[in-house]
Amino acid sequence: MTNRITKLFNIKYPIIQAGMIWNSGWQLASAASNSGILGLIGAGSMYPEVLREHIQKCKKATDKPFGVNVPMLYPNIQEVMDIIVEEEVKIVFTSAGNPKTWTSWLQEHGITVVHVVSSVKFALKAQDAGVDAVVAEGFEAGGHNGRDETTTLTLIPMVKEHIKIPLIAAGGIATGRAMLATMVLGADGVQVGSRFVASEESSAHINFKQVVVDAKEGDTQLTLKELAPVRLIKNKFFNEIQELYKTAPNPEQLKTLLGRARSKKGMFEGDLDNGELEIGQISGLIHDIKPVSQIVEAMMREFEEAKKEVLDF
Repeated sequence: MTNRITKLFNIKYPIIQAGMIWNSGWQLASAASNSGILGLIGAGSMYPEVLREHIQKCKKATDKPFGVNVPMLYPNIQEVMDIIVEEEVKIVFTSAGNPKTWTSWLQEHGITVVHVVSSVKFALKAQDAGVDAVVAEGFEAGGHNGRDETTTLTLIPMVKEHIKIPLIAAGGIATGRAMLATMVLGADGVQVGSRFVASEESSAHINFKQVVVDAKEGDTQLTLKELAPVRLIKNKFFNEIQELYKTAPNPEQLKTLLGRARSKKGMFEGDLDNGELEIGQISGLIHDIKPVSQIVEAMMREFEEAKKEVLDF
């Protein structure tokens, strides 16, 4: 299929594999790109030179387009951006920051820029900053999230009503049916995260992948809004947060409990008790660990089948 997203990224299908920390290394990104979608390396969990290594390995593993996701709240941001330019990465997804800060600079170096937002307000700011497209991410999504708790079902048509640039839907999308639904609502493509966590090529620890597969409805919840809202699987650490909330903690107390490297401990090292286990609500529909190629194939097959069903309705 051909539309604004496939043309923008020169890909076969309008699907983006999300750049998730501790999950999205070069193996996942290259497998995604080789499957006809856009693969993203998640720079948020990488020191600059580690990112360089992943970019170089990704270039060797695929001749298809791929990009890098850069959360702008992380340190060493200038070094990260310099490496992206030096390694001739052509697509960057930015998040967690002001898109005006880097958009023009990246575009001057021939890079396509996409910014992740969680509201109409920030979608308009991203468009005004000159980004080439936006990802509108609903409340269902895993990891860090918007404070407004706007669901994908309502966010996508509201953003579509106000912007002219290409729109990518994210949050609660792991199937071809969900992909079709968001595109009917106005999205030009979709960004998929949680489904690719449970892939063979994901860099997540097998313990975490299995927890995702075993997750049921209601097993995740958004928390830590006073710091940076994050959707987590309910585990020992999550329960400790809830107990602390009973004492009406201030942000410093929450930071003390959070400590350092919680997400690495949970998702990358497989500590299911003491780590952050970030995943979306859609985990309740993920039942197996598959190669990326099979995930993409199944999504597109279901998308086409669902489209025919709607036309026959």
